[in-house]
Amino acid sequence: MATIEDVKPDASANPVKVPERFIKKREPKEVDKLFRALVRLQGSDLHLKVERPPIVRVNGTLRPLDHPPIGDEEMVRLLFPLMDERNRRIFDETGGADFAHVVEVDGINWRFRVNLLQQMGKVGLVARRVNNFIPNFEGLYLPDSMEKLCHYDQGMVLLAGVTGSGKSTTIASMLNFINRHYRKHILTLEDPIEFVFTEEKSLINQREIGMDVVDFEIGMKHAVREDPDVMLVGEMRDEETFMTAIHAAETGHLVYGTIHASSAPSTIGRILDLFPESMHPALRSAMAMNMKGIVAQKLLPSIKEGVGRVPTCEIMYFNPTVRKLILEEKDEKLSDAIRMSASEGMQDFTMSLKSLIDRELIDRQTAFEVAPNVEALKMALKGIDVAAPGIL
Repeated sequence: MATIEDVKPDASANPVKVPERFIKKREPKEVDKLFRALVRLQGSDLHLKVERPPIVRVNGTLRPLDHPPIGDEEMVRLLFPLMDERNRRIFDETGGADFAHVVEVDGINWRFRVNLLQQMGKVGLVARRVNNFIPNFEGLYLPDSMEKLCHYDQGMVLLAGVTGSGKSTTIASMLNFINRHYRKHILTLEDPIEFVFTEEKSLINQREIGMDVVDFEIGMKHAVREDPDVMLVGEMRDEETFMTAIHAAETGHLVYGTIHASSAPSTIGRILDLFPESMHPALRSAMAMNMKGIVAQKLLPSIKEGVGRVPTCEIMYFNPTVRKLILEEKDEKLSDAIRMSASEGMQDFTMSLKSLIDRELIDRQTAFEVAPNVEALKMALKGIDVAAPGIL
């Protein structure tokens, strides 16, 4: 059982200083001791549920803290002070609220993405720790070919995966690559802001929904007048969001976003599901013309000392073959197109898992547990290349 006190934060994280605007007017809260425990244990998530002790996720595993179960009244006392007037109104009207919270731990300010919720009439919390330090591709153990997605002048790049798969961290790494190498204007619309960037070559404006702009729709209307080169528009969760983002890509911007999908090829169907069938042909054309790449990823426990988890990635670039398949509604052949285009930097999950095993980052058991095609992975590990059938 993890303990709250006497655990030191990870000095190697080398977090940057959170700007004053994100910490002013935030008085210390009683619940902050639990956030500090999460940081000191190098955990990713904090869960608070009535009649349970606080629970933290460390390296993908849930662990209870050495703390008594939290009662109903105590939970209200701990959590309600976290909300300002706006978030309290949202909570009362919808049963939940999302916002950022900042806690100082040993002189370092750490940000958390907080969700307050109700379940069975009780109040609860789930908070994600946001690393202030933004690792580069090597630090995240991402494929070198990911850099290709940072050099475009316009178009759309999507990161696919479930909640907690590291999508936000990967996008932050990509935006920071642009920040280090290009003189661009990077504009983000986030709910809430997660990674806070330190400007290098780029000019960066980060707008938080509810704090800087009333809602996403208004933020996007403002964006077209704010001269962005690169935009982060958050999660593609509805028709309006995707249409706004693809329009921005069509008009000369480089747009990054995330979407809940299990693989790169299935992302196409996930996007189409947001719209009526009559719009699908036009959407396929828009995606074929403007999409630059889709990366799907999952986080896996690592066997490398000092490394908690590493991503397995499926990378699909929109080369002529992929565009043709999407236009002709042959989505079932996209996986074959990925395997046939390894020389261009594409890879499927089988290729990614083999690479992680070869680099001694994960063990074989973990790889087989998550492999979409176990037999294909076994053959790949034996050095047998399974040729894809004709795809055109």
